[in-house]
Amino acid sequence: MKAMLQAVSFLTRIPVPNLNYSTEDWQRSVRYYPVVGALIGLLLWGVHAAAMSTFSPQVSAVLTLLFWVYITGGLHLDGWMDLADGLGSNRSREQMLTIMKDSRVGAMGVIAAISLFLLKGVTLADFFTLPGNIRIIAVPLVARTLVMVMMRSFPYLARDGIALGMREALNVWSLGFGCVFMLSVGWFLGSWQLLVAIGIAACFAVVFAFKVYRKLGGLTGDVYGALIESTEAVCLLGLLAVGRWLS
Repeated sequence: MKAMLQAVSFLTRIPVPNLNYSTEDWQRSVRYYPVVGALIGLLLWGVHAAAMSTFSPQVSAVLTLLFWVYITGGLHLDGWMDLADGLGSNRSREQMLTIMKDSRVGAMGVIAAISLFLLKGVTLADFFTLPGNIRIIAVPLVARTLVMVMMRSFPYLARDGIALGMREALNVWSLGFGCVFMLSVGWFLGSWQLLVAIGIAACFAVVFAFKVYRKLGGLTGDVYGALIESTEAVCLLGLLAVGRWLS
């Protein structure tokens, strides 16, 4: 229970009791990322439903996106911008990593953030015009499950990063539970259509992680955040594409 609350505290702004979490609780918290992802998805669906009762799909999409950023505290967005600054610099591997550690945001990071907001906002607005909006619940869940798989599949680069020890805490049982949970929720919410979107997101996550691995020699906390943000966008696009194909 403490590990799950630690995951909720880290990944969201949802208040949780202060239970004097240990290092072990922190490391094991990664196993509950899919559950926290589903919780975020439920909140997004609730905000969307409330907004749609008053506003247009376009306004509802913007409000949902703003809440999305708020409830996650911009945690993953920060990683997305840092990675964009690093890779966009076209410097050596060491220089890229140094740039990513810099708390200041560069031009590439700003461009990446704006591009991501535009993509997510427009995709949400279009998605909300289709039936089956409840499938939005699965998007944060899919991204946080896939980042678990990438964490275990690729080496962790930083020696003193926030994700230190998490990779080792991910065993075959926790990964298996996460994947089964993701696919079960996907089937329940959207049958094979959502499973297709999950497959598209999974293929993207593997390619994304591999490309970054080739550039940096491993993954970092910033990469994990960037992976979550970009996989959410791709999953949304996949849901939209499948919905359009069948409409």
